[in-house]
Amino acid sequence: METTRHFTATVFVVNDGATALHAHERLGIRLPPGGHIDRDELPHEAALREVREETGLEAELVASESPITSPNTRGIPEPAHLMLHDINVHEDGSVGHQHVDHLYYARVDSRAIAPSGDDEVDADGWRWYSADELASSDLQTDVIELGREAISTVEDA
Repeated sequence: METTRHFTATVFVVNDGATALHAHERLGIRLPPGGHIDRDELPHEAALREVREETGLEAELVASESPITSPNTRGIPEPAHLMLHDINVHEDGSVGHQHVDHLYYARVDSRAIAPSGDDEVDADGWRWYSADELASSDLQTDVIELGREAISTVEDA
């Protein structure tokens, strides 16, 4: 069976030592903003768009870029991590759908969440977590680890 793969972008946004996570209705877990990369987008462009749509916040990515250039080549913001998420796992263990996720860290100037996209989680579905709150939470291990790393990375940048 063939596995369908989609490219996605996710952003842990950080403000004053905390990162914002929303309650994902279908999955029943808390996640940062993110979604599919459109055909005409680069991963970092999708990341910033998803933050705008889902939170209403303007984010600044904390990411390095390759300094190597040529007339037809330039660097783009590099994700902190590339992750592979199994989305649809069948009873026999085969995977029908995966997301190749470009995971970024970003700073935002406000915690005032006001979603601007269609079908987005309401502002009251979001919560800001400090590194200590993440560590003592029952959230998914990867969300805790990446959220804490995001806070540290943005604070140190």
